[in-house]
Amino acid sequence: MNRSDRPHILELKIPPAVLVAFTGALMWLASAATSATAFVIPGRSLCAAILMLTGVIIAGLGVASFRRAKTTVNPLKPGSASVLVDGGIYRLTRNPMYLGFLVVLLGWSIFLSNLVAFLLLPVFIFYMNRFQIEPEEKALIALFGQTFVAYKTRVRRWL
Repeated sequence: MNRSDRPHILELKIPPAVLVAFTGALMWLASAATSATAFVIPGRSLCAAILMLTGVIIAGLGVASFRRAKTTVNPLKPGSASVLVDGGIYRLTRNPMYLGFLVVLLGWSIFLSNLVAFLLLPVFIFYMNRFQIEPEEKALIALFGQTFVAYKTRVRRWL
């Protein structure tokens, strides 16, 4: 087994909801520490609220699809999936729960109106891709084979 085949210590270890809370707190702390990078966004509270609500709805649709299919929602155990969910919101994105989390964090960064907060969004995306989504995809390929590979070619990871 070469090094790239071995799982990294962070793979599937931190529940994504915990990572969202941690990222949001880090955004807030960074914004407080770097007030020189703050800027004004007209209507920021309304815009932030709309984005955050949209993110919650997107993530909720993903969870509801898993519940309807009677498969696991546990992001730390993708190998426990009993069915490949590819309908509903999963026709638009392979990861609506994570996309919803990202939209919530985007709303939070708009509310904070600080460049450093926005710069943490790509860090969140990188972490999710490398330590959550890629290991999930490996597990889904092992479970569903060509069916998942075909789904992966039809539907983008985020949007």
